[in-house]
Amino acid sequence: MCTAAVKSMKPVALSFVAVTLLGLSALCLAAAPLVLPDSYSWISHTTSEAGAQGVRGAWLARFGFLLFGFGVLTVCVRSWPTWGLKERFLFGTFGIFMLANAAFSHRPWLPDASYDATEDTLHSISATAIGFAFALGILSLGAWGGSRSDARRYFDLLAVTASIVLPFLMTLWPSHEGAVQRLMFAVAYLWFGAEAIHDPTKDHSL
Repeated sequence: MCTAAVKSMKPVALSFVAVTLLGLSALCLAAAPLVLPDSYSWISHTTSEAGAQGVRGAWLARFGFLLFGFGVLTVCVRSWPTWGLKERFLFGTFGIFMLANAAFSHRPWLPDASYDATEDTLHSISATAIGFAFALGILSLGAWGGSRSDARRYFDLLAVTASIVLPFLMTLWPSHEGAVQRLMFAVAYLWFGAEAIHDPTKDHSL
C-alpha cells in the first residue's frame, strides 16, 4: 500500500520528497562528526566509520544512510517513465544497499574496541555494491538513454569518473580518506538531486 501511495503522487511532489530526503541525509552526514568522539576526523575517517558499531553519536550517520536510501528509491519512482528496467534495478539496488549500510555498521576506528566482524563484512559488501550500482546505472543510461541532453551526459561522465577515480585516491591517500569519500558522496547527492528535479519533457526524444 505504501508503494502504491508513492506511485500515485504527482511528479512535483515526488521531486520535493526526494530532494528533501537527499538534503536531510547530506545534512546528517555533514553534522555527524560534531556528535562523535573527539578522536574522529572527517578528513581521515570515512562516513562508514561515522556510523561505526558501539560508538557514541553514530546514530546520526546511520540515519543519514537511511534517508539517502529512501531518497534514492523515491528518485527511482519519480524517474519511472524515463528510466528503463535496467536503470531502475541498478539504482534501486543502490537505494536498498544504502539502507543496508544503515542496518549493518562498520567496525569502530577506536583502538581495542570490540565489534561484530560479520556485521562489518556485511557493511563492506553493501558499500561495494553501492559503488558498482551507481557507476553501472549511469553507464546504462548513457548507453540506452538516447533522450538525455548533452549537459546531462557530461554530468553522467563526471559522476562515473568520480566513482572510479575517487575510491582509488582513497587507497592512495589514506590520511585524507574521509575527505575524498565525502567528495564522492557530494557527487552522488548532486547527481540524484538533478535526476529528481529533471523535467522529462525537456528531453530531446520525448
